[in-house]
Amino acid sequence: MDAARAEHKSDAPPIHGARLVRSHAIRAGIGLLVTLSTVVTTPLLAQDKPEQTEARPAYYIAEFEPAVAGAIRPYSERVESTIQPFGGRFIVRGGKLDALEGPSPKSVVVVITFSSLERAQAWYHSPAYEALKPIRHRAGTSRVYIVEGVTHP
Repeated sequence: MDAARAEHKSDAPPIHGARLVRSHAIRAGIGLLVTLSTVVTTPLLAQDKPEQTEARPAYYIAEFEPAVAGAIRPYSERVESTIQPFGGRFIVRGGKLDALEGPSPKSVVVVITFSSLERAQAWYHSPAYEALKPIRHRAGTSRVYIVEGVTHP
């Protein structure tokens, strides 16, 4: 038994000539396929997952039904100054509402956009906005919530 066969402890005959070339070619081809499939599929898989570092926008949505006409005016005049330090901006502030399905809301709809859920929550719980909430509560009935949006490439 020669040294190569003794080292592998195999009774199979050694591979020579064309069989050896074909064996190496098959191994190289399999290695190339594995490498290519990794190179091609890794970016595709990464596209399915949003980047962890990218914050998703958030939207504060309020439906306000006034109880007393004009009672919300002091709130309305001061609320924007509480939003700006948190990067928020109004994208809907009243305006015409077209109910497409279900009953039409009897309230005013307000939507404020923020760069992240954390920024929206920080504004909502800020001392400046906390001071305005009682005015809104006395002026009517509210349904208020924050919704996290989606990111766009």
